[in-house]
Amino acid sequence: MAAAAGSVPILLSRNVVATEGAILGLGGAPASFGFEIRAARAVDPHADFLDLCHKLALDGCETRLEHSDADAVREFRERAERYHMRVILDTPLPRDESDVARFDAAVKACKEAGAFSLHTAMTQRRYEEFDTLDAFRRDFTRCQKSVALAEPVLRKYRIKLGVENHKGWRSAEQAAWLQRLASEWVGVHFDFGNNLSLCEDPEETFRNLSPYAIACHLKDMAVEPYEDGFLLSEVPLGDGILDLARWVAALRQRDPQIPFDIETITRDPLKIPVFTTKYWVTFDDAYSPLPGRDLARVLEIVHRNPPKKPLPKMSGLSEEQQTKLEAENNQLSIRYARETLQL
Repeated sequence: MAAAAGSVPILLSRNVVATEGAILGLGGAPASFGFEIRAARAVDPHADFLDLCHKLALDGCETRLEHSDADAVREFRERAERYHMRVILDTPLPRDESDVARFDAAVKACKEAGAFSLHTAMTQRRYEEFDTLDAFRRDFTRCQKSVALAEPVLRKYRIKLGVENHKGWRSAEQAAWLQRLASEWVGVHFDFGNNLSLCEDPEETFRNLSPYAIACHLKDMAVEPYEDGFLLSEVPLGDGILDLARWVAALRQRDPQIPFDIETITRDPLKIPVFTTKYWVTFDDAYSPLPGRDLARVLEIVHRNPPKKPLPKMSGLSEEQQTKLEAENNQLSIRYARETLQL
């Protein structure tokens, strides 16, 4: 593992100078660096994701506090400030009323650690997780209750929560929920590519969710047909179908300090089985519609945009090869973000 960790050179440096109070734009999301952090820990058991992002010359990261005692929180904040890095922190939301006190303590620790915002991904892949519409509806109610319980705590500590569009809800469902909640402390941790899996034109996702974005998972997507639907893959930035430059410019115009964290997840392509019965069980014309025109539009996108390169695959590779491929894809994305997107 040590050899793998050192096999990809650090090619990039920050193209902005950190100043006190500045929010620096380009960071890393942990799902993009799973093999790299394991390789780093093989060399130094105390290494964490903040250290890795600093070594990769990133300006921030999304992570979690491994310890919440006062000394650990202080050490984390001092290290982030020494690195001139902003952080977004993950912490579990309250499950019910009895869990609010635990959440309050966790948010207090995140605030004291200097978090820019909080992040949560509340769902799995909808079309895989649920076998009935009722099960989906119960889970959506659970998510809404959890965020409603969290909101007064977020308001108390004046820290925002970004709820990721994590293949659980179509963008119109999530936007309507946020409109009902009507809180300045709850918005979207906007993932650039996830909603393609729910038969959304990426432009529709952007229109619906970008007004609520407080932070972003920056990625590009490639698609390819397969027998039960289509394959969906994160690919190095610039190798996919998303209009990255226009989206980044629009988001920065609305909020010049919005963070972008690279999430180029190197893995086998995800199967989006739109030609199977199970895919459709959580959609309903009255409660959660997915119009046929949306399916037709996404299939048009798939057939008119063959991948520029073979979709990334991890199956059959050794762990060293997987680490190397992940590192190479991340470096390509970081370079594109710096040189083309001016992040």
